[in-house]
Formats: sequence, C-alpha cells, structure tokens
Amino acid sequence: MKVANISAIGGRSVVFMALCLLFMSIFFGQAHAAHSQEVEVSVEATEARIEGVDFAISDFTRFNKGSAREYQGTYFGYRYPMAAKNAFAVVVVSESKALVYVPSGSGLDIASSEATASFEALLEAIDARASNGGITLSNNSLTYEYTSETSVVEGGYRYEFGVQLEPGYYYTCIYDEQGNDASSGALFSESGLLVSAQSLSISKQPEGFEAFRAFLTSIDFRPFWVSLRTSVVAMLFVFVLGLLAAWFSQRISNRFKDILDSILTIPMVLPPTVCGFLLLVAFGNSTALGQWLLSMNIELIFSWPAAVIAAIVVSFPLMYRTARGAFEGLDPSLGDAARTLGWSERHIFFKLTMPLSWPSIAAGTVLAFARAMGEFGATLFVAGNYPGVTQTMPIAIYFEWMGGHSDVATFWVFVVILFSFVVILFVNRYAARTQRYRKLGSDSGEGAVKR
Repeated sequence: MKVANISAIGGRSVVFMALCLLFMSIFFGQAHAAHSQEVEVSVEATEARIEGVDFAISDFTRFNKGSAREYQGTYFGYRYPMAAKNAFAVVVVSESKALVYVPSGSGLDIASSEATASFEALLEAIDARASNGGITLSNNSLTYEYTSETSVVEGGYRYEFGVQLEPGYYYTCIYDEQGNDASSGALFSESGLLVSAQSLSISKQPEGFEAFRAFLTSIDFRPFWVSLRTSVVAMLFVFVLGLLAAWFSQRISNRFKDILDSILTIPMVLPPTVCGFLLLVAFGNSTALGQWLLSMNIELIFSWPAAVIAAIVVSFPLMYRTARGAFEGLDPSLGDAARTLGWSERHIFFKLTMPLSWPSIAAGTVLAFARAMGEFGATLFVAGNYPGVTQTMPIAIYFEWMGGHSDVATFWVFVVILFSFVVILFVNRYAARTQRYRKLGSDSGEGAVKR
C-alpha cells in the first residue's frame, strides 16, 4: 500500500513539474527570443538602438489600420499617421516589398548599404515587439525600397508622405490612380524618428527569474477572481437546482421523465455559442422577459449577472445528471422501510437519500464547478468582454492571444491546466476513498453474516 501511495505521489509530482517546465520553457523561450538580438529595444517598444551605430529609433508607432474618412469635406486617400513632419515612414505595400520614406537631413544615408542594413535591423527588432501578433517585418523576405521624395508612385498607387491635415498632425496618404479604394495599397504602416543614439537612454530589461518576477507583477489577476466569483455564485444555484430537478424527476412518470430529462440535459450537448445566443435572445429587448426586465430597470445583458447565468446554464446538466444517477442507484426498499417507520419525505431526503448519494453528488458538484470556471462561448455571447467585470480566464486567454500577448495567454493557460488537474485529482481521490469505505463496510457485513 505504501509503495502504491509513493508511486501515486511521485506520478503527480512528475505531472506538476512537467507543467511548470512547460510554462517556464515557453516564457523563457520568448524572453530569450526577445534578447537574442543585438538590438536594444525599450519595454514600450518605442525606442531601439544598436551599440556602435550613430543613429537610433525613437517615438516608434505601428499602425495596423488606416482611415479613409474625409477631413473637413476633403478626401485625403487612405492614410496612416506619422510621428512628426520629419519622421520616417515605412509602408508595407505587399508581403514582399516595403516602401521606406526617409526625409532629407534625418541623419540616415539611404545610399549607404551599411546604414540601411543597421536601420533595417533596428526596424525589424522594434517591429517584432510592437506587432501584437500581426505580420512582422522579420517574418517576410521583404525588399526595402528607400526614397526621400514626398510623393512616390508604386504599383498603381500614389504615396504622399508628410501631409499635414491640421497643425501638428502629419500623415502618409495613399491614393489609387484609378480613383478606387486605396486601402489595398498597404498592409500596415510604421513611423518614428531617427535620433542620435547617444541621446537615448534605454533601461535594461530584466532577465531570468527577474524577468519572470517582473512578468508576474505585470499580470492583471482580475480574470481569475472574476472566474472564481462567477463559478462560486453559479454553483450555489446549480447545487440546489440540480438536486431539486433530480429529485423531482424521480417522482414523475417515465413518459414525462424522458421529456424533462432531454430539456434539462440539452445545454450539455449544445455548442456554448448556441447557449449564449439563446440567452441573448431570451433576455434581449425583443422578448417579453427582456422588456419586463427593462421596465424594472434591470440591465442584464453584458453584465456580471449575465456571466453567472451563462455559467449556471452550461454547468447545470452535469450536476443534474450526476445527482439523478446517484438517486437512481439507491435501493428503493430503503425508502419504503423508512416510510413504514413514519419518516416524512423531507426526513428521508436529508437523512437517508443525501448521505448515501453524497459521494456522487460531491463529485458532480466539483465537475460542474470546473465546467463553470472553463466557460467561454456562452459567457462571451451574453456577457461580453469587460475586464474586471465579465472577463473570465478563458476569455482573457482568447483576447490576450489575439492581441499578440502570447506570454500572458500562456500564463492563463497554465493556470487553467493546473486548476483542472487539481479538480480531477480531487474527484479521483474522493472516489477512491469512498470506494475503500464501501468495500470495508461490505467486508464487515459479510463477516457478520458468516458468524
């Protein structure tokens, strides 16, 4: 028995250490990738320099989308902002070509291959940090075409740099030569200032465990607390409703039991997005329920109570099915015997049914709680993504990844995996303990019969 326990503990330790190593390797792998370049990039990804190079990049900004709106009734093409009048601009016109505008007198000799190579190294390093999951310059075999002209025609588009729309605001404007939409003239644009490298003071980024500690201090832990609070409140309702529904299903005829069971179980097989859509419709303005809520000044949609309702809907079937299975597994003669002794139905439920069914009910409660913690689709549909209010851990993972913050997404993935591991471990240990007690009780009963 001791050997088995040691093996089980060792197995769990190995799994836990593997998860830790997975997260640490991902995090430090990303940190190493960020520091393997010879280019120093600021934490905010706005400044970059190379030791030994006279110039550096400052006030860098990447613009993934531009605007085609008219300004004071005048069309200025599809435009991207520039850092300043004397700023450089990089327009990625295709996956294989980038147009680089460097104003005269900026300090960069575009005719020098050495100078442009240093500029491209700076540009690709700072772009990789500012891309937020988008296409990066370093991921493509780009050809850089340099110019100091404020107007360039390329591929049927006219690119104008340093266009001032209002005092202090300058843009890169793209026009289609045929007068069509010019948004296809660029994938994205970047702009910044070329300054003296000596004028920049880039703070050294932490490395190793210092970087890990700094990363943890930068994490917004509100998604964890939102998930925990939502799941706990949801489970208070699910526990009671699941037990009542399971108990009631034992008191009706089989003809109606199948219909009721199908209705109560269907959220378990429906896609979460479908559940969220149905909740959105049910509580929306187009239904009588939604209009009644509005008349009572109750705004349910895109609120924290909506997240709780979504968690209740998706986790309820697990609690209901587990409790129903536990109730059906009891010997009906026990209840009949209790009734002959004058026990009421309420007394039978709390003193007989619940104690005998508790191991299964406890396991179902934990599983339903874990399901509520992991809910994504229905919550996003009906409650939205509001940090600190409705943004749970699964929603945070999705939006952090989409925003290019893969390290933060990886952290939350690790937390969810660890939490799921603890839940499954608890259920397995509790079930094993219950089975051991049942076996001991059965053996004692058989011994008494033999005597």
